Amino acid sequence: MKISTRGRYALRMMIEFGMNPDGCTKISQVAERLGVSDKYLEQIVSLLHKAGYVRSTRGAQGGYTLTRDPGEYTVGMILRVTEGSLSPVACLDTDEEGICDKKVCCSTLSLWQQMKDAIDEVVDHMTLADLIEEQKKKPDEALM
Repeated sequence: MKISTRGRYALRMMIEFGMNPDGCTKISQVAERLGVSDKYLEQIVSLLHKAGYVRSTRGAQGGYTLTRDPGEYTVGMILRVTEGSLSPVACLDTDEEGICDKKVCCSTLSLWQQMKDAIDEVVDHMTLADLIEEQKKKPDEALM
């Protein structure tokens, strides 16, 4: 499983918003810091806005802010909005009997489940606040 640029930039964008808790952050500012197109980040922030993770403010001093405290967002929440499922195989994505008719006799199912559990353990216990604290220890150029 690979996290796409959409997921990586979503996390970086949320870090940027979280590092400016008292004001709005413009997409153009984030795009410049990350060296990415405004248009691409606008597509990503749209997903975050739709999920209720950020709010937008119009006007000259407008931009985006977080809707919650950074400690209330997990990395998993953000990645699932932008990436969808984090399961290594499709048969773990459903609560029903599954899309795989070989689930009952599959010798690799426990392997995939252990991988999914390990991924979930990491991304669901690391918060945006943790990433913000980590970012504060880095030089400004580290985001690029």
